Amino acid sequence: MTRIENTFRILKERKTKAFISFIMAGDPTFEKSLAIIKGLPEAGVDLIEIGIPFTDPMADGPSIQLAGQRAIASGTTLKRVLDLVSEFRKNDKKPPIILMGYFNPVMAMGVEKFLSNCKTAGVDGLIIVDLPPEEDQELCIPSVKAGLNFIRLATPTSDTERLEKLLQNTSGFVYYVSITGITGAATPEAKSIQAQITELKGNTELPICVGFGVKTPQIAKEIAKVADGVVVGSAIVDKIAKNTSTQEILSFCKTLADATHSISSD
Repeated sequence: MTRIENTFRILKERKTKAFISFIMAGDPTFEKSLAIIKGLPEAGVDLIEIGIPFTDPMADGPSIQLAGQRAIASGTTLKRVLDLVSEFRKNDKKPPIILMGYFNPVMAMGVEKFLSNCKTAGVDGLIIVDLPPEEDQELCIPSVKAGLNFIRLATPTSDTERLEKLLQNTSGFVYYVSITGITGAATPEAKSIQAQITELKGNTELPICVGFGVKTPQIAKEIAKVADGVVVGSAIVDKIAKNTSTQEILSFCKTLADATHSISSD
């Protein structure tokens, strides 16, 4: 059982939902992003997504794109992202860490070397947004063989046939993109996504976590009523962009985590 799978098992036993936060590695600096990530578990974050900055982030909205640009400007490479995870793991082995990004930096490092470095650093899962299931042999299958979860994005436009393909080699959880388009662009409504989540649950036993557009504790609470977990990225990244203090960012994360955890999974 992976760290991700074990976390969802524990949350299910506690009859609560998962709160997942996204932080861009190296935004605005290596040191600040490390300080934020170190404080996330105490703020109630169950799983941590760390973004790999990339020069052409096609699925990202303005907030995440700018975060990536700031990270690249501060010298953040894929190697530095893995260094960040290693630094975090020196003092905290508990929360699962998921790297989220695009295939190009992974290909540049080499798949075998990347997966080996991920295992050494303490990475638990991957979300590579531009690798469709037709290309599972590229990274998905090798990742699973290496003991990492490979997490897929499902969208409102994924029909039954597409879902079958998406879910074929997915593990850990399914990341349901609640809004068609780019990250942080709009606000999801629990009622409008309930039918899709019900359909997803009919096709997989994996937990379904919902992200894209969750900006407030109230929205997180509403989404937690229909999903197994809530993902927040742009709203946190926006605070980092405004040079908000680490403590204020962590306090904001705690309000989101508390709202998510207030919903029982009964």
